[in-house]
Amino acid sequence: MRRVRRDDPQQIPGQDELLPTYRYHAVFTDSPYTLVQAEAQHRQHAIIEQVNADLIAGPLAHLPSGHFSANDAWLTCAAITHNLTRAAGHLAAGTWSTARPATIRTRIITVAARLAHRARTIHLHLPEYWPWQAAFDNLFTAVQPAPG
Repeated sequence: MRRVRRDDPQQIPGQDELLPTYRYHAVFTDSPYTLVQAEAQHRQHAIIEQVNADLIAGPLAHLPSGHFSANDAWLTCAAITHNLTRAAGHLAAGTWSTARPATIRTRIITVAARLAHRARTIHLHLPEYWPWQAAFDNLFTAVQPAPG
């Protein structure tokens, strides 16, 4: 049994509560680990389950096909795409480092923009009142090569 203290966000600083409240979490395991080690292992398992859910909801939704080599190629492309999308979320900074890949794709990567060529340079015209412009700017600045 694990006991976690429940903090009251409306509590006045410096005024302790009369009777502290706790949340109790029952943990059943047959592993030889201590409770703290078992909980850390469980959290790692939850992270990989979230990655699997993201992949199954996205690029792996159409697997399996009838050909093993096609499945192999599609799985490889899905893993590369997932890793690049997560890297883009980290480069966009802020809350994007923990956002789901589908959210990163729809809000930052898929942009309704217009390309313009002027004086041998490429200009990207973004929407005027786009709520995710700061994240896109962070990502663009991070991947842009240094001049010279």
